Amino acid sequence: MESLAGLMRETLILAAVLCVPVLVVATGVGTAVAVLQAATQIQEQTLALLPKLLAVGTMIAFFGAFALGLCSSLFTEVIASLPQIVRGE
Repeated sequence: MESLAGLMRETLILAAVLCVPVLVVATGVGTAVAVLQAATQIQEQTLALLPKLLAVGTMIAFFGAFALGLCSSLFTEVIASLPQIVRGE
């Protein structure tokens, strides 16, 4: 069971490593747009969504290959340790 617990821990860490930077960028862009909207008193909903969408899309475009490499290495590790998990080691 130690191998299963280790794989679950690695999976959660990988999920955090992949999600947190994108969420930080989306939050930063959203805050900047909210401050801009408050300063200019323009309350257009698409103005709030479009910059976040572009920022997150750009992050995924630039770091998608890196994230896919991390996911594929974890997948390979899971497949390699499947016999240990089935045996209960």
